[in-house]
Amino acid sequence: MSIDTAVRSVSELERLKVLHNGEKVQLTFSDAEFERRLAGLRRIMAAKDLDAVVLTSYHGIKYYSDFLFTYFGRSYALVVTPDDQVTVTANIDAGMPWRRSYGENIVYTDWRRDNFQHGVQQALAERGITPRRLGVEFDTLSLDAHAKLQALFDGAELVDVAQAAMRQRMIKSPEEIEVIKHGARIGDLGGEAVRAAIREGITEYEVALIGTEAMVHEIARTFPDSEIRDTWVWFQSGINTDGAHNWSTTRKLQRGDILSLNCFPMTSGYYTALERTLFLGEPDACSLELWNINVEVHRRGLELIKPGAVCKDIAAELNEIYVGYGLLPNRTFGYGHSFGVLSHYYGREAGLELREDIDTVLEPGMVVSMEPMITVLDGQPGAGGYREHDILVVGEDGAENITKFPFGPEHNIVAV
Repeated sequence: MSIDTAVRSVSELERLKVLHNGEKVQLTFSDAEFERRLAGLRRIMAAKDLDAVVLTSYHGIKYYSDFLFTYFGRSYALVVTPDDQVTVTANIDAGMPWRRSYGENIVYTDWRRDNFQHGVQQALAERGITPRRLGVEFDTLSLDAHAKLQALFDGAELVDVAQAAMRQRMIKSPEEIEVIKHGARIGDLGGEAVRAAIREGITEYEVALIGTEAMVHEIARTFPDSEIRDTWVWFQSGINTDGAHNWSTTRKLQRGDILSLNCFPMTSGYYTALERTLFLGEPDACSLELWNINVEVHRRGLELIKPGAVCKDIAAELNEIYVGYGLLPNRTFGYGHSFGVLSHYYGREAGLELREDIDTVLEPGMVVSMEPMITVLDGQPGAGGYREHDILVVGEDGAENITKFPFGPEHNIVAV
């Protein structure tokens, strides 16, 4: 049959389709785990008197369905009703979103710009829902997307669920903690590969590639059914250590450099991190003093993380150490944050950060970092950025440090 006889005009193309191509793959977590998460979201729905929820963020869709989309200018959603859930995904991804998500899937084609909205509307209509109150994520929903959803469901009230959903994500299940522990172990392996590669004359990006490759291979071995994506290393030297999120460059390592090792294995959307200060050759006296001060703050911070501790109180006590050394103005950010479904380009559990303006109480099941950092500007004695980073799982009686890579001058001065 020719194309002309099959479809005579663009207007005859399907706006939506069901594309069950192949078989469902092994997801990151069990069906019981996804049902636990969805039950929590449905409790939020009930408490807010919502008829349904339309999640549009990377982290929201990933957490409740296991599907992590690739944006590229197209919209994605997870529509959750009291009885089931369905992802709404772009035709460019074909059957992959259905294979890699928990629940049903609707595919929208892109020959009309409102086909995504049509898919969301159809997902609810097929389930007999004309929403009066619809849950959405205010923290990531653009003004344009908000206006389009409001026009789509004229008369419905759009209600924020982002903060409540974030609170749910802050308490990790045993299955999540198992993934995070593997991530910490893999980050340590990346760190060992990075440290072994350090030498005079090698570039930052070459060291970063070596660490990334080591972690990717181990992720593939540990999680053989997962997508292999998003793992990276930031390895910085000299002045490039001044910021926490400075990407690796072509700068060549030199004797006496301060170094910053930052390994980020991403296991199915779950972020973990290893971050360490190192020196290539013996540091000068001022650099060594600054490094030891930051290690002192780090050690005390590790001791303070326990159930019942308040985020802002941890920050306040650690601030006092820096104050005693006159270094508080050199602090670059808060002392730590939550782990889970987050990354440098999506998601953040802002309610669980160790900062002065966060009053969250640490509870069993939370996973947080301790990562003090100070920066001394170029041209000053001891110039550079000093940073250590461990991951801790809060339990009933204390916290387990799942980062094993050693820190401090006794371990991380690389001989020339």
